[in-house]
Amino acid sequence: MSYRLGVDVGGTFTDLLVIDEASGRTWRDKVPSTPHDPSEAVIAGARQLCDRAGITPQQLELFLHGTTVATNAVLEHKIARVGLIVTEGYRHILQIARSLVPGGLAAWIVWPKPEPMAPLEATIEAPERIGADGEIVRALDEAGLRRNIQRLRDERIEAVTVCLINSYMNPLHERRVAEIVAEEMPGMPVSISADILPEMQEYERALTTVANSAVRPTVSRYVGNLERELRSWGSEAKLSLLRSDGGLMSAEKSCEAPVNLLMSGPAGGVAGAVFVAKSAGLPNVLTLDMGGTSTDVALIEDYQARLRRETSVGHLTVRASSLDVKTVGAGGGSIASVPELTKALRVGPQSAGAVPGPAAYGRGGELPTVTDANVVLGYLPENLLGGTFKLDRAASTRAVQTIADALGITLMEAAAGIVSIVNETMYGALRLVSVQQGYDPRDFALMAFGGAGPLHGNAMGVLMGSWPVVIPPSPGVLCAYGDATTRLRVDAQRSFNRLVTHTNDAEVGGVIDEVIAQVVGELAAEGVAPPDQELRVEMDMRYAGQAFEVSLYSPLGSTIASLVERFDAEHKRLFTFNLTVPQELVNIRVVALGKTANVRAERIEAGTGNTAAAKLYDHKVWMDGREQDAVIYDRAKLRSGDRVTGPAVITEMDSTTLVLSGHVAVVDQYGNILITPEER
Repeated sequence: MSYRLGVDVGGTFTDLLVIDEASGRTWRDKVPSTPHDPSEAVIAGARQLCDRAGITPQQLELFLHGTTVATNAVLEHKIARVGLIVTEGYRHILQIARSLVPGGLAAWIVWPKPEPMAPLEATIEAPERIGADGEIVRALDEAGLRRNIQRLRDERIEAVTVCLINSYMNPLHERRVAEIVAEEMPGMPVSISADILPEMQEYERALTTVANSAVRPTVSRYVGNLERELRSWGSEAKLSLLRSDGGLMSAEKSCEAPVNLLMSGPAGGVAGAVFVAKSAGLPNVLTLDMGGTSTDVALIEDYQARLRRETSVGHLTVRASSLDVKTVGAGGGSIASVPELTKALRVGPQSAGAVPGPAAYGRGGELPTVTDANVVLGYLPENLLGGTFKLDRAASTRAVQTIADALGITLMEAAAGIVSIVNETMYGALRLVSVQQGYDPRDFALMAFGGAGPLHGNAMGVLMGSWPVVIPPSPGVLCAYGDATTRLRVDAQRSFNRLVTHTNDAEVGGVIDEVIAQVVGELAAEGVAPPDQELRVEMDMRYAGQAFEVSLYSPLGSTIASLVERFDAEHKRLFTFNLTVPQELVNIRVVALGKTANVRAERIEAGTGNTAAAKLYDHKVWMDGREQDAVIYDRAKLRSGDRVTGPAVITEMDSTTLVLSGHVAVVDQYGNILITPEER
């Protein structure tokens, strides 16, 4: 028997899930995260879960991991000192950057320009030049380059980036520069733009490759430590990490191109949501992944998560494909406060995290959090994780009372206010991925997961008008489920830069065939035979003269005419207008996906509609401005077809679901809880 293990590291908890590849049976667990070294919780949790499931480390075949190591390195500015090698005359490329300044009117007055990730003093020039057509205009002066490299040694750099002009057309000089750096600075990690982003637009290519170098040592150390711990445990499982675009990449590849991991953490939840959406028969879904530190939201259309050609983390935006996920500082650990200046209640983005955590955790935390507010309101029972984690209701009451005293209101009003504000924050994020993108949220279901998502899912359904609200089985570990069921992914791209009036289907098809051969070979090297691969073609298009592109999925065999028609339709949906100038095909990208996991949603036993067997005890909650009678249920004892009328609380090992008054929760054949208003 073989098993695959999915692990997702969050700011507060690390989620783990083991899947039996033959039967589809699953085992799950949550352990507190270890922010000082995330791998400690990963390995400790894996050992604990496998021991409980009776699985030996030798039986683990795949170890699939979503990580925030690269993300945190950027956010906390714990990055490597990067040396940059550019074409002679282009030394200030990162300092000049783009003219865009974020913010509103006169933002340039107050906007502090971020420091380049590769400082000017650590940037040197290579005497060479490649033309826009890929021809060599000036041969590489190797002796001059070697003299310049000597300066980098004095700068105590930890990684090198090579980004030469027009190298996306001809990488010959970049590869030779990398060889010379290896000779002059043995052991130094080198990233070249022709490997990381072989596309036009010099600044984006340089910034993306520099970002790759900046996080490369950190990610390499983390992955190396993880592999060593796995081997010392006795497991020979193949380690793969989740990419920002929802695919998997091998441990070796992740150490070479970690820029593709910047949104690895949130991608697992979206991948898991797609899997659940298919079993529930809901092609269009808004996702709400609320953890202890932050909330991630995304949009799934026709069972496909929307992709972006950019990844943004803090002030850094790089050209790397990622799922279109918006993140806000709203989680169970988000801290509530009343600033002395405004006397207005604020919630987040600061978080109590895993240590010390909310006051309810009993680990020394004293500041009021969203979790504490939910405890006070009665939404969160005092026993979590199947009774192994006890909440301190008295500590939560003391913490939230400080907010009530500061505002001059009652305890319950303060707790309800905290919950309302965090809901509004998540509402704004959901509008960014739906309304702002031209979608009506009333045409979508809403799937709530993560440790705290099911507590707030019903309320978010009310705000968005999105029904049903779906609470999947094991919502607290759905990110780990997504990690465990994701496929290997390899992609490659070419800049094309032709007006559609100046090319034809044969020319475009020839470039696509070249890129297909490349990605098929790369995925085959990962152990996936060509017959088991799935290919997808994507195109970046724009109107002639535009400075931005729109990415389109292009089925194999698509004609230019069909692409033009779909581009016009997408442009109008996004921006409400089209132009009369010709369209331009900018980039061609091919994605190769590996085999899908042999995992299917498990059907649960049919019930009679009588939920008495699942009832734990009667309860009181504060809802709609008053105390109301409620019932607490054990989700494990609910059966298909069972109906729960709100107000109610449904508990399980890894999460808690709140059903509001005036709403009904129905359990479907796969164990999903579907919440809708009673009138529907």
